[in-house]
Amino acid sequence: KGETLGLVGESGCGKSTLGRTILRLIPATEGQVMYNGEDILTYNKKKIWEMRRKLQIIFQDPYSSLNPRMTVYDLISAPLEVYKVGTKEERREMVEEILQEVGLDKQYLNRFPQEFSGGQRQRIGIARALILNPEFVVCDEAVSALDVSVRAQVLNLMRNMQQKKNLTYLF
Repeated sequence: KGETLGLVGESGCGKSTLGRTILRLIPATEGQVMYNGEDILTYNKKKIWEMRRKLQIIFQDPYSSLNPRMTVYDLISAPLEVYKVGTKEERREMVEEILQEVGLDKQYLNRFPQEFSGGQRQRIGIARALILNPEFVVCDEAVSALDVSVRAQVLNLMRNMQQKKNLTYLF
């Protein structure tokens, strides 16, 4: 808990597939995925639902991972609505707070993803992944689509969020 694990391999070797399998976004063909002493591959729908609140993903491409028809508020608040967290007013406060934590101003809430740079989009993706206060985050090459200077900023942000929220990362 609270640590970072790096998974390294050649392009096409299955790193992203493994990350998505851990989160049950794609089915496993064999083996086990142990999390807190339990094989999550044996979970029924209800337990998967509960687990997904604790395990999140930050996708590689901040351009294709955000729905262009949704505002920043809609993108970040969606997990809160799905899990019925808080009232409408409380959700708004939570979204404003996480947006500030990732370094974006609340004035951006009604804008659309295409109005932002790649680094800003990735910050929105990070906010969406962290809004439910997960324990474990799969970072699927979360900074590879960003230029070098922005990569450093986003990695520093992720490290700060990890320390603040005691997150476990799989890169």
